[in-house]
Amino acid sequence: MRRSGVVENVRGFGLHDHVCWRFDDRTQLRDRAAEFLADGLRLGQTVRYIGSGAVDRLREELAGTDVLRAALRDGTAQVTSLDDAYPVGTVIDPAAQVRAYAAATEQAVADGFTGLRVAADCTALVGSPRERAAFATYEHLVDRYIATHPFSAMCAYDGTLLPDDAIEQVARMHPNTNAEHVRFRLHGTDRAGCAAGLSGELDSASRDEFAWALDLADPRPVADELVVDAAGLTFIDHNSLLRLTDRARRHGATLVLRTGWPGAARLVRALGLPDVRVEKTP
Repeated sequence: MRRSGVVENVRGFGLHDHVCWRFDDRTQLRDRAAEFLADGLRLGQTVRYIGSGAVDRLREELAGTDVLRAALRDGTAQVTSLDDAYPVGTVIDPAAQVRAYAAATEQAVADGFTGLRVAADCTALVGSPRERAAFATYEHLVDRYIATHPFSAMCAYDGTLLPDDAIEQVARMHPNTNAEHVRFRLHGTDRAGCAAGLSGELDSASRDEFAWALDLADPRPVADELVVDAAGLTFIDHNSLLRLTDRARRHGATLVLRTGWPGAARLVRALGLPDVRVEKTP
């Protein structure tokens, strides 16, 4: 089962997990990346460390333990510099980036590994609002892929270089994060038939942030139903529910909210929404 929540460390994540990690110095980044990747090696994954700067420096950062030094020597662990592929100011193509990781994951499995695990310092790719919107879209799309394929990722962002709201924007597209002020998360899900996963709390304080995230994620209905896996939802206000309803209506679909939060059905009845159905989950 995939993990979802606000986390304090990066240990114990499985083959289908995805975490956003805010860091405040490179030592912390190095240590958390090493922990995350070492766990991947124990699970039989091939691992990759990605960041800005010279490849030699990145290799040195990763080679802090015997396990990772050995993996670097035999090629089970690799390092990649963003400088080689993404000049400053690059706006990534979200779908193309997902395809690239899907191909790398498939190759890893073909080579006899259980999958691929990546720890990446993504700070350089979210410097401007335009870059950030594209990357947030990618973070959501790749989590949809991660949910059902053996690819796991730790996406790290430098809190000394990025403002809090910038990190929170991308963190909301992950099922897991250590960013304390992220009230909700809009992510992928491994539950069949669901267009997206929704966790946390949606209230008036997060109205604009949810609208931004929902537009970028752009979940689509299947068979005339927009099904949202909201098992991790702890509260939703009327504005957010109406926004989700409107998203479904644009596509001529019924909104189906799968949640264990008891207030959802009451809210639907109070608002008189005949094209919204609440399905209770454990």
